[in-house]
Amino acid sequence: MLTGRTAARDDLVRLALSPNGDVLPDALAKAPGRGAWIGVSKDELAAAIASGQLKGALSRAFKTGDISIPEDLPTRVEVALKRAMLDRLGLEMRSGRLILGSDRIANEARMGAIAALYHAADAKEDGRRKLDQAWRVGLDEEGSGMQGDVLPLDREALSVALGRENVVHLALADAKSAQRIAQPLGRLQTFMGVADATLSRTTPGGG
Repeated sequence: MLTGRTAARDDLVRLALSPNGDVLPDALAKAPGRGAWIGVSKDELAAAIASGQLKGALSRAFKTGDISIPEDLPTRVEVALKRAMLDRLGLEMRSGRLILGSDRIANEARMGAIAALYHAADAKEDGRRKLDQAWRVGLDEEGSGMQGDVLPLDREALSVALGRENVVHLALADAKSAQRIAQPLGRLQTFMGVADATLSRTTPGGG
């Protein structure tokens, strides 16, 4: 709508129109009523607001010009997407599917029991490299360059959300859990302008 690019729905952010005409982020894509999907970065959204391009596009999408776009919409979208991601991680942890702790992750990874691997944005390169290597060994992917996803979330945000100290690395053994994480993560990565430079992998199957 704004850039001409096409993307999968899982990588797009839905904007919804409130009853009083405010345009608000709908990170979970569950708000009732008409919505509009955008696949832009935070900077691109800010530019579209400043130029008036977003209001024109949304007026057409919502079939009304009586809309109000908050100046801080890019920040609101970022906050909503991060919250959706952290809430999903919290649900997986409460279900016993989230693996924390470098030693435990490394052991599970070397046994081929890790479906997805994640690192905090401020994780040290050496720590990431060791766990990535253990993951590749366990999946017989040595030499592939496969790496865990570096999240657009730092250790403080992860630790607060999960109620644990110093959460730097996370993993999921369940492929279905990894798929549930992929949607909010894809939307957050797209919006934060994080290039998909890593060769992350979700193992097929799993229970």
